[in-house]
Amino acid sequence: MQKERLTRTLSLPATTRTRVRALLRPLSEFPLLGAPLVGRWAGYRFILGPWRWMLFVYVYDVSSDQVAIVTIQDARSSRAATCGP
Repeated sequence: MQKERLTRTLSLPATTRTRVRALLRPLSEFPLLGAPLVGRWAGYRFILGPWRWMLFVYVYDVSSDQVAIVTIQDARSSRAATCGP
């Protein structure tokens, strides 16, 4: 499964899944919790993951009242969604 591969590849602790779930849980009640993005990522929002370098980019569909995680990125990268164009 992709999640286990990501955990192994990045040498993340066994508690990773639990920590990510806890981080994302508030989005079910507060889908606009994350900061909005601009530029090519306009319309998306982000929150920092259990580690400050882990960036969760998501979109909130008002009509269906659903949040979808679009990508998980390394916020330290110059290609991360929060970097300029």
